[in-house]
Amino acid sequence: MSDSVVIGAAPLSPGDVVAVARHGVPVALDGGALGRVAETRGVIDALAADPNPHYGVSTGFGALATTFIAPERRHQLQASLIRSHAAGTGAEVETEVVRALQLLRLQTLASGRTGARPVVAETYAAMLNVGITPVVREYGSLGCSGDLAPLAHIALAAIGEGDVRDASGALVPASDALTDAGIEPLVLVEKEGLALINGTDGMLGMLLLALHDLEMLLTTADVAAAMSIESQFGTDAVFAADLMALRPQTGQALSAANLRAFLADSPMVASHAGPEDGRVQDAYSLRCSPQVHGTARDTMEHATNIATRELASVIDNPVITFDGRIESNGNFHGAPVAAVLDFLAISVADVASISERRTDRALDPARSRGLPPFLAHEVGVDSGLMIAQYAAAGIVSELKRLAVPASVDSIPSSAMQEDHVSMGWAAARKLRRAIDGLTRVLAIEVLTAARALDLRAPLKAGPATGAVRDQVRTVADGPGPDRFLSPEMEAVTELVRSGAVARTAKENAHV
Repeated sequence: MSDSVVIGAAPLSPGDVVAVARHGVPVALDGGALGRVAETRGVIDALAADPNPHYGVSTGFGALATTFIAPERRHQLQASLIRSHAAGTGAEVETEVVRALQLLRLQTLASGRTGARPVVAETYAAMLNVGITPVVREYGSLGCSGDLAPLAHIALAAIGEGDVRDASGALVPASDALTDAGIEPLVLVEKEGLALINGTDGMLGMLLLALHDLEMLLTTADVAAAMSIESQFGTDAVFAADLMALRPQTGQALSAANLRAFLADSPMVASHAGPEDGRVQDAYSLRCSPQVHGTARDTMEHATNIATRELASVIDNPVITFDGRIESNGNFHGAPVAAVLDFLAISVADVASISERRTDRALDPARSRGLPPFLAHEVGVDSGLMIAQYAAAGIVSELKRLAVPASVDSIPSSAMQEDHVSMGWAAARKLRRAIDGLTRVLAIEVLTAARALDLRAPLKAGPATGAVRDQVRTVADGPGPDRFLSPEMEAVTELVRSGAVARTAKENAHV
């Protein structure tokens, strides 16, 4: 991990955003970028002196864009914009999301296209580096004119108002946090209020965090599938490279390659392989795992392309052009990001759905090929993993509801000036919940498959799946009489969430 992420020299990478937002890596402003910021500020200063009105410089906002504001009232105009738009409600948004929001707005400020002064960018960078995290609320953004309310809460803290979390996580007034850090509160001048709140930064930040997590979770889904296939005496023959080449879908090929690697050298698979095995074909949830997991990988690839383009964008309204004009535009509309957030939620639900079906098969003696009912120790006295499957089923049902697109909805606002909105923030919020659900469903499958592998003794698991089973045993006991199961489920969930399951499988896989 680098010492700092440089802002303004080039577009941020997805990894940069995760590093700053989740891991607290500091930022540094590129000197050349600050020079461009100062240069374009001159354009705004010239327009501010013009007796003709210019939107965002000498007028009101939104439906009040035709109202001229006299020079002596413009400081109040900027502060009033931030105070009125910091109208979020609901639970606090997670720290990593707020930091991503701050970082992405900082990148736009450093572009030199917004007309804000260098001190504004410097203040945002300083807040990130000392761990000042403004309190942002769950509801307030319609995803058009940007994530207005969430971004306004960031700006409110920068002017020394509202509440923040300090580096220790304590809730303190923003004015106190800035004073303790030696940061002077901003006094906003013409155009700067708009420059701080017009952006898709919240939905984009959540998209980038989601993509980072999904890359690991889809590998984990392949691991879980391999463990289920192995313990249910499925075949790996259907994942052969030549069969996958008959349908040249990129994601499917990657997932199939993972399954081949994770099942390689498995004595359990070898025990029933060959022409003497009379079973014709496995159930879809086993046989079609790479097709379903691979579709999610392809969805991720598309979403990554959209996110990468958005990282290279300047989202503000109005914006300073390269030839010095100030122009209104619609680039703040969150449609591109909202659509892929919804697309990912659909794939997340599908991957979780097939995972739960594999778990259910392991618990049903009519389909598990010789495993005890519910993997129970003493059938009738013990219930085994019966209710763990209930939990997975309940989550999958919730994920199906979360897969209903937010981006197809719209509701007019600002006296019909903003008459079509993206709902991208809502799409991002439900995707975060969906990813947590997928994490838990995969953990239940891993826990179930690990017990099933143990119950196949003396047959042994393969190197990769066996290593994951051994890792699970560090936090969850093997087969035996019923016990309090929830703590073990939570512990395996943390193994999945941390990426430990995926890493262990890859480290021990035959490649």
